[in-house]
Amino acid sequence: RRCRPPPSAAAARVAHRPAALVRGAEHRRAARRGNPVGHNGPVTSEETGAAPAPERRPRRVGLLALAAAFVLLADQVTKAVAVAALQGEPPARLLGGALYLDLHRNPGAAFSMATGFTWVFTLVAMVVVVAIIRLAPRLRSAGWAVGLGMVLGGAAGNLCDRLFRAPGPMRGHVVDFLSVFGPNGAYFPIFNLADSGLSVGGALIVLLALLGRDYDGTRTSDRRRAGDATTA
Repeated sequence: RRCRPPPSAAAARVAHRPAALVRGAEHRRAARRGNPVGHNGPVTSEETGAAPAPERRPRRVGLLALAAAFVLLADQVTKAVAVAALQGEPPARLLGGALYLDLHRNPGAAFSMATGFTWVFTLVAMVVVVAIIRLAPRLRSAGWAVGLGMVLGGAAGNLCDRLFRAPGPMRGHVVDFLSVFGPNGAYFPIFNLADSGLSVGGALIVLLALLGRDYDGTRTSDRRRAGDATTA
């Protein structure tokens, strides 16, 4: 019986080529993820002694846009209804006097403050809107997305009034129509739903910051532990 000759060096190289290609693909994937790579493949965090990389959270742009659109739409619809129904009418008493629908035109900031600086607050609202939109792609926290979305919707709602209502662009008066515990803002400044969105969204952001939750989905305590492990 004939014995087969041993494989040539060229045949051995061909036989080992698929394994080399697989290792090369693994190395490239690990390098793109920022993981260390050894001769035999990617090196795990247990082998290097380093802390494992944090889990990548999904972006929250859609949630921010949904919250902003809800506040903006609710604000503009209620303002249109208030102007149509309350113009020239006395305040409407609701909830046993806990709430009054009382139409006012506000040239100032939220809750009728600083009425002599209309154009300044228009510019401030523009800056807030642009800043939140620029931050949106880095948002990975659901709470921050909802809070910033409410702030964005509130700022955009009042900005629409300042741009498109009388007496003119950049000087438009904001429509306010909610007065609590009494008419004419006797106990609290008259406001609208955009003001409410600004206040609730801002309060939510402050609460998340106090709890150590950042807009990118991480915690301040986690970053501190990771920094300690790195220095150690």
